[in-house]
Amino acid sequence: MALVSVPAPLRPASVGTAHSSELDDSEAERIRHDFPALDQAVNGRPLVYLDSGATSQKPRSVLEAEQDFYETRNAAVHRGAHELAVRATDAYEEARATVAAFVGVDPAELVWTSNATEALNLVAYAFSNATVWAERGRGTAELRRFALGPGDEIVVTELEHHANLIPWQELAFRTGATLRYIPVDDDGRLDLAEAARIIGPNTRLVAFSHASNLLGTVSPVEELVGLARGAGAFTVLDACQSVPHMPVDFKALDVDFAAFSGHKMLAPTGIGALYGRRELLDALPPFLVGGSMITTVTMERAEYLPAPQRFEAGTQRISQAVAFAAAVDYLRETGMQRIAAREARLGERLAQGIAALDGVRLLGPAPGEEWYVHPRFGIAAFDVAGVHAHDVGQYLDSRGVAVRVGHHCAQPLHRRLGLTASTRASAYVYTTEADIDAFLAALAEVRGFFGVTSKAGS
Repeated sequence: MALVSVPAPLRPASVGTAHSSELDDSEAERIRHDFPALDQAVNGRPLVYLDSGATSQKPRSVLEAEQDFYETRNAAVHRGAHELAVRATDAYEEARATVAAFVGVDPAELVWTSNATEALNLVAYAFSNATVWAERGRGTAELRRFALGPGDEIVVTELEHHANLIPWQELAFRTGATLRYIPVDDDGRLDLAEAARIIGPNTRLVAFSHASNLLGTVSPVEELVGLARGAGAFTVLDACQSVPHMPVDFKALDVDFAAFSGHKMLAPTGIGALYGRRELLDALPPFLVGGSMITTVTMERAEYLPAPQRFEAGTQRISQAVAFAAAVDYLRETGMQRIAAREARLGERLAQGIAALDGVRLLGPAPGEEWYVHPRFGIAAFDVAGVHAHDVGQYLDSRGVAVRVGHHCAQPLHRRLGLTASTRASAYVYTTEADIDAFLAALAEVRGFFGVTSKAGS
C-alpha cells in the first residue's frame, strides 16, 4: 500500500509572514475578516467580541481544516492499515508535532486532552494512582517519586482558576497530603515573600497559572520555579491564558508539566494539551485505561505504552487536533511577538479607559503599572459600583458588546478582592481600536442607565 502524503496545513489568507512590522489596527481589521462569526450584528448592532479570554472565535482556515479532515481522511488513528487510516494517523501525529513545536517541546511530550481542565486532572489523578501503585508495590522505583502521603504538601496560589485548584484539593484529600496556598495582597499581587516561606522541604508539587484570567497579569514563573526546584518539588503550569497570547517555551520556563486549551487560541472546543517532561510522563501511571494505550493485555493485567499514547485511551479527538494545528499555523504566521505587543497596547487602553470612569474599579495593575516586570496583556476586569456584574453584561450586550460576567472560575480571588463577581473584557488578535472605543462608550453609560450616579465605591 502506498503512503499518501498529508496536505500542507491551510494558511491564513490575509496575514503575511513578515513579522518585523507592528501589528497595527489596519492589519487587525484585515484579520477580522478571516473570522466569519465576527461578521454579524447582535441586538441590532455590529458585534464587538471582547470575550476571547473565555473562548476565541475561529478563522476560516481552522474551520476548513476540520472539514477537510472529515471529507478526505476520516478514519481511526493507530488502528488500521488501509489508506484512510494512514492518512488520518499522519494528520493526527503531524498536528501533534506542530502544536508541540509551538510551545518548544518534543512531540512525545505532548498529550492530547479534551481541554486544559482534563490535562490538569490527568496529572492529579496520575499522582494519585502513583500513590496507590507505590503502596501496593507496583511500578518502578522512579514511580515512587510521585507518591504522596501525610506530611507532604501541595502548593497553589490564591489567584488560581478553579481548574488549577480543585484537582489539587481532591488530590490532597485522596492522599492525605496538605494543600497550602501563596496569598495575594489587597490588589491581587502574589506575596513572593510568603511564597519563599511556604515552599519548603515538605513541598512535593507547586501548581500555578502563567497568566491570570482575571487580572491580566503574567506570573513570576522564574521565581516560583526556582523556589520549587530548591525544594525538590514538581511544577505544574496552567498556561491557558499565556499560550494564546504570547511566545511560550515550556522548556525555557523549566516547568515539569503544563496545560493549555485549543478553544482559547482559535482552535475548536474539545481539544487541549498536556506537556510533561518525557521521563516523567513515561514513569507516571495512566489516568484513563482501555484501548490504544497498551502493549499487552491478559485476563489478569495490562502493560502500557510509553507517553504520549499511554495517556490517550480510546478514540481520540482527531479532527480537533488537525484544526488545532491549523490554528497554531495561523498564530505563527501572524507572529506571536507581534500579537503580544499589540495585546499589551490594547490591555493598556482598556485599563486607562476603565480606570477613568467614575464609580468603576479596575482590578489588577493600574494603568502604566507592571507587576513582575510584565505589562498587562489584553484582559481587564472591573467592578461597577452599585450595579451587579450580570446587569453590566446585559447592558453591554444590548449595545452589541460581548463580555464575560461572574466569578470567572476564580471565587477565592474574588473573595480576597472583596467581590462576588466582576465583568471582564478580553481582546485578541482580531480586536480593533473601534472595538475598544465601542466598549468604553457603552460602559460609560451603565451607571446612568441604572440610576447610580454617586462616586461611592469608585
